[in-house]
Amino acid sequence: MKGVVYVLEDDASIGGLIKFSLEREGIVCHTFPCVKDFETAIGEKTPDLALLDIMLPDGNGFEVLQRLKARFPHTGCIMISALGQEADKVMGLNLGADDYIAKPFGVMELVARVKAHLRRLGGDSVLTVGDIELRTDTMTVTLKGKPLELNRKEFELLKYCMQNADIVLPRDTLLNEIWGYVDAETRTLDNHIARLRKMGVENFETVFGVGYRFKKQ
Repeated sequence: MKGVVYVLEDDASIGGLIKFSLEREGIVCHTFPCVKDFETAIGEKTPDLALLDIMLPDGNGFEVLQRLKARFPHTGCIMISALGQEADKVMGLNLGADDYIAKPFGVMELVARVKAHLRRLGGDSVLTVGDIELRTDTMTVTLKGKPLELNRKEFELLKYCMQNADIVLPRDTLLNEIWGYVDAETRTLDNHIARLRKMGVENFETVFGVGYRFKKQ
């Protein structure tokens, strides 16, 4: 399993456990105890995935998430926090997090989720549906030959739907596959599809009471 993961975690025992567990799976992992060190490292080399604590000695993980997504929208982010209420999870996901894991967490589950996110970087290098071409190697998308500027979650959502074109995809399936979270109340999915439609991606068909279908034509 290839991939580079940065972990922002001020608890050395938790950071060490995550690092050991990921490196045992062949994933390169670097840990940082404070926001300053983490953001310095991000500026020098961008990882494939970042794991962010929220309550930190020199900052707030939600604010770090917003800055990271503004600078590097295609970098994946998983929030890891003792703040495990539904409102906290929804806030993190709506701010751009790719997943949210509440403490205390199972190490096996965390490793599985990290590996799942890294796998999404792979797959067929080129997907084509109608006038849409998506390249996983460069993480670029064109519509009728013109590039679309997508953030990481928009890219992953579009990729998953293109891979499952003409299949009815329930809301819970999409939320779980793309965000690792099932919550019928959040508008995260609908907001992302609305933005893709606004960019000219007209393939999304709403299946009322169920979810969406990505039409080939």
